[in-house]
Amino acid sequence: MNEAVRMERDTFGEIAVPAARLWGAQTERSLQNFRISTEKQSPELIHALAIVKRAAAAVNQSLGVLADDKAHAIIAAADEIIAGQHPREFPLAVWQTGSGTQTNMNLNEVIANRASELMGGERGEARKVHPNDDVNRGQSSNDVFPTAMHVAAAYAIVNHLLPALRTLRATLDAKSKAFADIVKIGRTHLQDATPLTLGQEFSGYVAQLDQGIRHVESALPHLYELALGGTAVGTGLNAHPEFAVRVADEIGRLTTLPFVTAPSKFEVMAAADALVFAHGALKTVAASLMKIANDVRWLASGPRCGLGELSIPENEPGSSIMPGKVNPTQSEAVTMLCCQVFGNDVAVNVGGASGNFELNVFRPMIAHNVLQSVRLLADGARSFNDHCAVGIEPNRARIDLLLNESLMLVTALNPHIGYDKAAQIAKKAHKEGTTLKAAALALGYLSDAEFDAWVRPEQMIGSR
Repeated sequence: MNEAVRMERDTFGEIAVPAARLWGAQTERSLQNFRISTEKQSPELIHALAIVKRAAAAVNQSLGVLADDKAHAIIAAADEIIAGQHPREFPLAVWQTGSGTQTNMNLNEVIANRASELMGGERGEARKVHPNDDVNRGQSSNDVFPTAMHVAAAYAIVNHLLPALRTLRATLDAKSKAFADIVKIGRTHLQDATPLTLGQEFSGYVAQLDQGIRHVESALPHLYELALGGTAVGTGLNAHPEFAVRVADEIGRLTTLPFVTAPSKFEVMAAADALVFAHGALKTVAASLMKIANDVRWLASGPRCGLGELSIPENEPGSSIMPGKVNPTQSEAVTMLCCQVFGNDVAVNVGGASGNFELNVFRPMIAHNVLQSVRLLADGARSFNDHCAVGIEPNRARIDLLLNESLMLVTALNPHIGYDKAAQIAKKAHKEGTTLKAAALALGYLSDAEFDAWVRPEQMIGSR
């Protein structure tokens, strides 16, 4: 059965658009011309674009350049999108024009048609609201899209990523304090090293997340600078002189974030440095999470033939062939998503470095990768916290066994008998499969009482 259509028109002429859809001619052309892969513009970006359109309509109304009835209808239509309505109306691929023009027009067309309906009018050629003259008034895709990118990234970081990281940080900090009295063997180069407490080990993870949170927060001020008002090349052509400042204030009011108009529209439109810098912070967080997740799964390896110093929650069966096997699945998920963030960082860097003259034209790809990275890190940190970190427990017997078998406790003898003699003790014990104490006594370098007084793991861990 043939789908009902209506005819819409743009500067290229008429084109058939599905009658049930709110989009118009330019969206339909993009659907036909960019049938590339399956990645679509993210919901976060669509949400941000709707906020931008709502703010622009409100400001244009206040400036007297947009009729009240049209402004009210545009605002109402944008509010529906912000609330999550009409998700099927935004079908465009990431892989389109590098300015995001088709996606900007997708928003303009959907809002125009929906606003027309809200005013009692029709969709299409007879609509009461024009996508360019009304919804896009005082704007260009060249300033709208980078503005929406900043809004979407900042909003996702503040409302999703940072809370997830702080929650995981708090969990690991509680574990660090709970494990403060558990002395264990340290490891460097994957080899036995001198002791530390399990609490000290976890305190390193806490400090990594503290630094990562600070790095991400440091990227926010640049993201709060908005391009809107720069129009085509940053000069503000066709925008009211007060539009840029007012619309940034309005976006700030709608999001409760401190957005401001960018001091240089040329910088924020021609480059993507704010997002490149922000993604560098995301990459650093990914590096931290990957290290933490890897440490946890190694320390929990076993249950009988691994390190086995930690127990982690057993969430699901781990093998289709080995009965009873349980895997560190949360760590595996986190390490995989961190790899994706590392790859996204390369793409963002190349895209950010490749803007020519007055406009960066890698924006849909940059937006896709930045928002995916934020989403992955936020969801990954939350999942790792809820399904792994909160349930981490020490295996004290195993920790004590490995600690007392370690040859690196011999390091405590260095100040008393010197490095060379201490090394001989360690080599003899390793070669003959004996304890350090037995080797030391056999070599005659110290007495039984001296060994017990000097080799005390709990005194080798520094200040706690």
